[in-house]
Order: sequence, then structure tokens, then C-alpha cells
Amino acid sequence: RLYLEAMQRLQASLNQTLFLGLFEYEAHFAHYPAGAFYKRHLDSFRGRANRVVSTVGYLTPDWPFDGGGEMVIYDADDDERELARVVPNAGTFACFLSESVPHEVLPTRHPRSSIAGWFRRNASLGGVLDPAR
Repeated sequence: RLYLEAMQRLQASLNQTLFLGLFEYEAHFAHYPAGAFYKRHLDSFRGRANRVVSTVGYLTPDWPFDGGGEMVIYDADDDERELARVVPNAGTFACFLSESVPHEVLPTRHPRSSIAGWFRRNASLGGVLDPAR
């Protein structure tokens, strides 16, 4: 509940400051067992989807130095250029544009948990509500 309340405050701030028109927040709990990874990707395709801002909140306490599982963020214009590595320490939070920031999760050597989420724009068209209710 506290996490979702924090995301509501972030949504309001992003809308007020950047005029993004964010409509709702969707999220899921992600658990990576040892050996798991996620290949480089974008969370939304340019101009085709309604995910605007991605978030990751890390939950695993006492992450070991050699634990792996970092999220690597790449330059959108040079997919070989690494911009940052986010270590999955509990309490760490990452936020980035969904359709323009390529990223991946490196193989983890320890179980790793997080909440992955996306602020969405309302894509209602032709009387059909998005999201469907």
C-alpha cells in the first residue's frame, strides 16, 4: 500500500512538472531465481503503446557484492554504450522513459526480487476504454 501511495505521488509530480498525461500505474512483483536474466529491451515501442515511464523498486536486502543481477541501462543512440548499472539493493529505485531507454538484467547469482511498474497514458479510442474495465 505504501509503495502504491508513493507511485501516486510520483505520478502527480510527473504530470504536474512534465505534462505527461499519465493515467494509471500498472505493476507486478518480479522474482529472479539464481541464473535468471532479462535480455536487452524497451518497455514500450515508439508511438505504439501507452507505457510512458518505467519504474523498478528493488526489494532484496543485503545484496552481495558478487550477486550479479544488475540492471544495465544503455544509450538509446549507441546500444554498445553503457550509461549505468543499477545494483538491486533493497530500497533502490529506478525510473526512466519506457520507449526510449534500452535496458537489460544481467544474470543473477542469488535470488532477486523487485516491483516492476509502468505509468501509462490513457489510450482510449472509439468509445473503448483503456484499460478495459
